[in-house]
Amino acid sequence: MRILVIEDEPKLGDYLHKGLSESGFTVDLARTGTEGRAMALDGAYDALVLDVMLPGIDGFAVLEAVRKTKTMPVLMLTARDEVADRVRGLQSGADDYLSKPFAFSELLARLQALLRRGQLREVTQYALGDLTLDLTTRRATRAGQRLELTAKEFALLMLLLRRQGQILSRTLLAEQVWEMSFSTETNVVEVAIRRLRGKIDDPFEDKLLHTVRGMGYVLERRVDAET
Repeated sequence: MRILVIEDEPKLGDYLHKGLSESGFTVDLARTGTEGRAMALDGAYDALVLDVMLPGIDGFAVLEAVRKTKTMPVLMLTARDEVADRVRGLQSGADDYLSKPFAFSELLARLQALLRRGQLREVTQYALGDLTLDLTTRRATRAGQRLELTAKEFALLMLLLRRQGQILSRTLLAEQVWEMSFSTETNVVEVAIRRLRGKIDDPFEDKLLHTVRGMGYVLERRVDAET
């Protein structure tokens, strides 16, 4: 599982990175709120360990941005022990709260509990208008018609649906779907987008998959918009 830690204290950040890595997680570390927000929104993480006091923007601002599009468990860390701060974090979408100083064993136990809880409530179906994708049956439909997708097309559509309304770059799509670094010498993303569009859009009047020149692609409903 992949964990994002956003912590500006160098020793604690390194300590958490080392401890979680040794516990079997893949760990990314951000040192500022601004960097952490970008990584959380662009990456695919199973959980977020988030400090409150951060340079750039604080943990509350990061949490609010993340909760607009992400459902991953969030464990907040803070040196504050005020009830008002804990309440604010929980009301903003945090799943748990841990005050500093803390024992690593407690943090690990809380994180593992959140991950188990998150797996139980994992989303199994996505939809946008009359376009649906069911992860349990591995079936995609539009206007009630079944779409015959390859494995990569299914993975691409799932990512686009999960992040609907967001512009996804070619680099991100290449990394998330093909697990490869994007190269200007390959057109694998463009070819896959063209084939996917031919299946989910071309036979239908309402177009959902749009190209944003110079930026990437977005799956969303538009009124009188050109692709």
